[in-house]
Amino acid sequence: MKRSEINSLITSAHACFAQHGWALPPHPRWDVTDFGLGDWTKNCLVLVNLAEHAEYCEKLMYARKGMLTPEHCHRKKKEDIISRWGTLRVNVWPGQPGKPMPAEFEVLLNNERRTVPSGAAIDLTAGERITLVPHVYHSFYPLTDECIIGEVSTANDDTNDNFFTDPDVGRYPQVDEDEPALVKLLSDPT
Repeated sequence: MKRSEINSLITSAHACFAQHGWALPPHPRWDVTDFGLGDWTKNCLVLVNLAEHAEYCEKLMYARKGMLTPEHCHRKKKEDIISRWGTLRVNVWPGQPGKPMPAEFEVLLNNERRTVPSGAAIDLTAGERITLVPHVYHSFYPLTDECIIGEVSTANDDTNDNFFTDPDVGRYPQVDEDEPALVKLLSDPT
């Protein structure tokens, strides 16, 4: 990704958060990724780490219509994905897509147990949440022009606990420094 694209996405995310009443803490920790796939208009997520502790993590995320977070699971992390503004589609599988798995399984949707088919598309409107336990594969993307997404989870390890179905996915982008950075990203060298 070009640094100018990252800067533009951070500016858009910050404006969307402010427009919808989401104040960021002082010195937020930003993360922007195209998942190493080279086309942020198709695969991208803007994240702000709000809390990073051994017991739990909280993130606020931003995506535009057409920006997919690819299929992945976590082996340790349990998380709630929450639509904070806009409509978010979350697809879920009880195992790796393309491999044998049960036809249906249980998820917690708005704190209620629901049986859904493998690969179900679940649309979350503002305030709704889905709880994802370890080994449940998921992908998500906005159905609205923009979406603010929340995540509350157990301890987060982006380097070692993201397992994507696409072997070409990389968690952090390669950055082409075509202009100065607006903010330091989690993936920037120290």
